[in-house]
Amino acid sequence: MMGQQQSERELFSYAVNLEKRVRSDHPLRRVAAAIDFGFVREEVAPSYGNKGNVSVDPEVIMKMMFLLFFDEVPSERELMKVIGERLDYLWFLGYGLDDGSAERGQSLLLTSSICFEI
Repeated sequence: MMGQQQSERELFSYAVNLEKRVRSDHPLRRVAAAIDFGFVREEVAPSYGNKGNVSVDPEVIMKMMFLLFFDEVPSERELMKVIGERLDYLWFLGYGLDDGSAERGQSLLLTSSICFEI
């Protein structure tokens, strides 16, 4: 089943607002303003079933793939390690400080299900 990311307020507030922590002239802000990654949901919807585990939001997977190339991250495995350490990545992906979504054991190896022409 295709998942859709739900942004929720964190239970405990650490008084860290990622929106304020990522500087206004950060390159990922320009990317987020220029590219609507929402198109990917429509493109891959036929590839998802109605039963089974809910996946990571395909939009988030596409953003992760973008980060691999944009920041020249050497591997998918390395990206999965670094996401939780980089506030700019967390902001770009729509994660919070305590989101365990990146650690759910699902990595970008799911990219084989997102094969379409751009």
